[in-house]
Amino acid sequence: MIDLIGDIHGYADELKELLQKLGYSKQNNYYAHPNRKVLFVGDYIDRGPKIRETLEIVKQMVDNKSAIALMGNHEYNALCFHFLESEGGHLRKHSIKNITQHYETLKQFQNRQKEYEEYLEWFKSLPLFYETETFRAVHACWDSESINFLKTELKNNCLTDVLICQSIKKGTKLNEAIELILKGKEIRLPNGLCFFDKDGNKRGGIRIKWWEDPKEITYKEISVKPLSVLPNIRIDLSTLNNAEYYLRNEKPVFFGHYWLEGKPSLYKNNICCLDYSIANKKIDGHLVAYSHDNEQKLEINKLTFVINSTIT
Repeated sequence: MIDLIGDIHGYADELKELLQKLGYSKQNNYYAHPNRKVLFVGDYIDRGPKIRETLEIVKQMVDNKSAIALMGNHEYNALCFHFLESEGGHLRKHSIKNITQHYETLKQFQNRQKEYEEYLEWFKSLPLFYETETFRAVHACWDSESINFLKTELKNNCLTDVLICQSIKKGTKLNEAIELILKGKEIRLPNGLCFFDKDGNKRGGIRIKWWEDPKEITYKEISVKPLSVLPNIRIDLSTLNNAEYYLRNEKPVFFGHYWLEGKPSLYKNNICCLDYSIANKKIDGHLVAYSHDNEQKLEINKLTFVINSTIT
């Protein structure tokens, strides 16, 4: 009996509305339900107008055992942006692109350095994935090989200071596993094709539907985001590190990350993305929850959502 909630990105008003819609009420300064619990799939910070309040709501629920919170790529990026490299500089470079991504968070914590650093410390306590006998949850991609490796490396499925520093070393198994589960599977586009993402960054690869068999699908079909530039030809499998995909007979898996658009729905009866672009001010973005009661075939009527109230 757990309510899984997608990427919030500082939209605290919508989070409160969704929690109330799910039957949670604020008692003793935190939201709780008489017999249910929330599982947040990550990305609490950046982009939105009320990041500090969002973190306060989520952390108080976790502290009082009415919620579980996973790490998202934005929390991981914030830690790397803050951590110093031994040779100088930071683990995540302070480039214009990276500063822009963290700008709203940094601005809203202006003159509150101690408070921000306390939240950064809390980020390190967030597990990177969660699994029970009846479901799985991760921020971006459930890849069994990466998850099994991380179980041997992490401390209670969480990062330590040492692991954070090691994780940014490109080409290492740790780096590749964390990149995969927090940022998703990607594939290079053929013939030098490229496109610009939602933030205006040039991309030569696409995030793929890791629950589809890449041997049976085209570039256009496997892309999470519909893009007109993509060719409707079979994928060059040599460009994939591995062709593993999530099978229909595996337990339900919940994740966020992908900035989907339109009315929330299910991909398959065991595949549920909960990120429907709440931080996109140009569309009817949604903050989404799925109420799971141990069923192995997910049901679309168990999705609950609220619409972004700050569309411009």
